Amino acid sequence: MLKFTELLSPENIRQGLTCTSKKRAFEIISSLIAKQLSEQIDGLEADEVSLQEKETLCTDSLLNREKLGNSSLGNGMAMPKGRLPLGNTPIAVFLQLSAPLKYDALDHREVDLIFALLSPTEHCSNLVQELPHLVERLKDKSLIKQLRNAQSAEEIWQIFQFSDRQAETLPTTEQHHAETKYPEEE
Repeated sequence: MLKFTELLSPENIRQGLTCTSKKRAFEIISSLIAKQLSEQIDGLEADEVSLQEKETLCTDSLLNREKLGNSSLGNGMAMPKGRLPLGNTPIAVFLQLSAPLKYDALDHREVDLIFALLSPTEHCSNLVQELPHLVERLKDKSLIKQLRNAQSAEEIWQIFQFSDRQAETLPTTEQHHAETKYPEEE
């Protein structure tokens, strides 16, 4: 099971962020990820791609993926995703916005919580299997409420840590159905 805290680091959490557009949110996300990529990559690859180029790659990846389908999950939460030709592990960023953005969401709600995920291309096939469970957790109304009400980045980190611990003890929907014997099955 993929954990929030395996993808996200406390340094990539922003609380109460002022942001004027979806594109600007993607640029902020890209800046954070580009900095982490610069720390993650060593050798020639790091020298060949500047910080600005990494930011552009990240922003373009998020915008191109968004053109394929809106990343809103509903209830003011969005999960934009993208692929990168760089890096060695998936990287997430979480933004709690001070005011919601117009996001063209299917539920017509503005978005004020963004969990963005960018992954090296070679990791994408592994992530595809894990994403539905992660999305299910991000859509949880209780989690959304806690994240929205958090007063600091540290509090947001603790909420994700608690959610990960809780998810370890709860069966997934498939496990629940496989382990539960319903009366008509006996």
